[in-house]
Amino acid sequence: MVGMTQLPAKHKEKIIRRLKIIEGQVRGLQEMVEKGTYCIDIITQSSAVKSALSTVEDVLMENHLNTCVHEQMTTGQTKKAVSEVIKVYTLKRK
Repeated sequence: MVGMTQLPAKHKEKIIRRLKIIEGQVRGLQEMVEKGTYCIDIITQSSAVKSALSTVEDVLMENHLNTCVHEQMTTGQTKKAVSEVIKVYTLKRK
């Protein structure tokens, strides 16, 4: 790992709770496939999982901008900050 995540307790709890819900949704998806559930129902559930993961990413990114990027920008590590934001932006577009 490059650095440590500086998550406030309230954000950390929210993310962990959300990830546990997502974990259950993914298990549900697996069961749906195993049972031969109608394709559209599986796709609908899969979209819900993607949306939930996107919410987790948004919370993490907001926190990163407010902590790590802010610190990098104020300590002269502007190139690093910009590089990280562009990297994440590029990943999100895929």
